[in-house]
Amino acid sequence: MHSERRPRLTPAIADVRRAVRTALAALVPQSEGRPAARGRGADESRSPGAGSTPLVLVALSGGPDSLALAAATAFEASKAGVRAGAVIVNHNLQEGSADVAAAAAQQARDLGLDPVDIRSVLVGDAGGPESAARDARYAALAAAAAEHGALRVLLGHTLDDQAETVLLGLARGSGAGSLKGMAVDTGQYLRPLLAITRATTVQCCEDSGIVAWNDPHNLDTSYTRVRVRQTILPLLESELGPGIRDALVRTADQAREDAEALDHFAEEMAEDLADISEAGISLPVRALAANPAALRQRLIRLAVASEFHVSLSRSHTLEIARLVTDWRGQGPIDVPGVRVERRENLLHFSAHSEERDAV
Repeated sequence: MHSERRPRLTPAIADVRRAVRTALAALVPQSEGRPAARGRGADESRSPGAGSTPLVLVALSGGPDSLALAAATAFEASKAGVRAGAVIVNHNLQEGSADVAAAAAQQARDLGLDPVDIRSVLVGDAGGPESAARDARYAALAAAAAEHGALRVLLGHTLDDQAETVLLGLARGSGAGSLKGMAVDTGQYLRPLLAITRATTVQCCEDSGIVAWNDPHNLDTSYTRVRVRQTILPLLESELGPGIRDALVRTADQAREDAEALDHFAEEMAEDLADISEAGISLPVRALAANPAALRQRLIRLAVASEFHVSLSRSHTLEIARLVTDWRGQGPIDVPGVRVERRENLLHFSAHSEERDAV
C-alpha cells in the first residue's frame, strides 16, 4: 500500500529529489513517441493499462543509497511523465538474503513503486567474488528491464562510489577507460546520484523515516572496494587534506570528456579509412602513422571491436601498433581471436583461431 506519510522536506531529501528530477527530465524527450524498452518482447511485456507511459526501474538493495533513490523516484516519476518500479536482486550470498530482498520489495511497494520484481541469482566465481556478483547482478537487471519494457534501470551509485572507482582504476593502471569512472547515462542504466554523497543518502533515509539495511559485506575488508572505502580514502584525506573524493570525481569528468572526444574523432576517421571485406578489415599504415598515439590506438581497438567483437588489452594494442611505428619486417601477430599482418602498406585484421591453425 502506498504510504500516505509525507516527510518534512530537508536539505538531504531536497538534494536527492533534485538529482532524480534532473535525470528523469532528460529522459522525457528521448522517450516521447518511442517504445519504452530495448530488447525482445519489450512491447508485449508492459503492464496492462500502462499505455505508452515509459517505465523506469530502480535497482533496490534496501541499502541507504538505493532506498533514497527509490523514495525520490517514487516522488518525482509522475511529474516527469514516467512510471517507476523496482527490481531487487537476491545474490544468495548471505543467510537470510531472501528475507532482506522481501523487505526491500515491501519498502518499494510502500513507496508506491510498481511493478516490484525480485530476481534470485546464483553467483559464480569467475574473476573473483566482487566481479562475479556484479556480473550476476547486471545480468538480472538487464533481464528484468527487457521483460518489463523499462526505458532505464536506475542505479544508486553516489559520488563516493565514483571516487572509489577512479582510485581503483588508478591503482590498476587501467588508463582513461577506467579513470573516466561511471557514466550518468549509458543508454541502459541511469545513475542520478553521482553528484550526491553517501552521507546525503543516509541522511535522506533518516529524514524520510525509512529504515535502511546495512549490508555486512560493506564492512568485509576481504573486498578491495571496502578497503579503499574504509582505509585508503580516509588515509589520503588525512595526509593530503579534505576534498580527495571531489578531486577524483573531477578527474573522472575531465577524463570522460577527453575520451569521448577522441572516440568521436576515431569513429569519424575509421569510416573514411577502414576497408572491410570478407577476409576481414584493413587500415592504411600511412594514416595510422600520421596520427597521435591516442588516436592510432583507438583506431586499432575500434577496428578489432567492430569487426570481431574483441576488446583488446593495452599490451595487445601496443604490440599491434608496433607494426606501424617500429616496422622491421615482422610477421603476423596473433592476439585473442584476431590475426594482424602488415603487407602492401596496410594493416590487415582477420579472424584467428587455433582450429584454423591446426588445419
